[in-house]
Amino acid sequence: MWTPNRKVFSHIFPPAMSLKFKNVFGHWLWIKYLLISFFGAVTWPRFMWINSSIIAGMEVLKELPERNVLFVSNHQTYFADVTLMYHAFSAAKWKMKNGISNPIYLLAPKLNVYYVAAKETMKSGFLPKVFAYAGAVTVQRTWREAGKSIDREVNPDDPKNMQLALQSGWLVTFPQGTTKPFEQGRKGTAYLIKETKPIVVPINIDGFRRAFDKKGLKLKKRDSRLLMKFYSPLDVDYEASPDEILEQIMLAIKQTPDFIRVPPPKDGEEEK
Repeated sequence: MWTPNRKVFSHIFPPAMSLKFKNVFGHWLWIKYLLISFFGAVTWPRFMWINSSIIAGMEVLKELPERNVLFVSNHQTYFADVTLMYHAFSAAKWKMKNGISNPIYLLAPKLNVYYVAAKETMKSGFLPKVFAYAGAVTVQRTWREAGKSIDREVNPDDPKNMQLALQSGWLVTFPQGTTKPFEQGRKGTAYLIKETKPIVVPINIDGFRRAFDKKGLKLKKRDSRLLMKFYSPLDVDYEASPDEILEQIMLAIKQTPDFIRVPPPKDGEEEK
């Protein structure tokens, strides 16, 4: 049975006064703590009892610094995959070696974690707004909105907010900006890497599309295997071109055409 020592406990449980503080976006830490703990308790059975979660590479997380770490991942649902990442990050904070099998880590989850999400998604209802408080860095898509193709300039506040998140802790981003597999990555992630020079950790996920609906809120199929693998940090040449950095990222998260084994689902087929 896992039993942390006194040194681990002092790391896990920060001084109680810290929960009275706000993060860099003005969010109360005690509210974020309650949200992550509550939704963690609600979703844990989905990941461990209703389905089975296999998380590889947990040892990578234990070697990372507390700030300026950028996770790049493929994307299969709006919320389920990033929720499992939150579980894994918190379990790693507790120095756990066996994934998320023991949910005691929800007593003191990792709070300096953020994720990039489309602004229109996070404003689409009450629940997404609540999820946003738990760590969303919302951005305006420049290529698509409300299901239609658009072409607009990048909101200058978006990269600034992502930089703030990195200065404060760990940031998860999805370079493709969509849940469709093998879509072309967006250069915004490469520009962010060149600007902030973070440690870049690739993640590859699978199984979420079979288990959950597109939003990741409703169960579609029980007894699914949810796979999540953390890879060693990339050796990034920060002076390389955005195209070269993006190519390196897409290869690391296995979203280049080389990894296509079956044709990706067309619009509307994903829900069938």
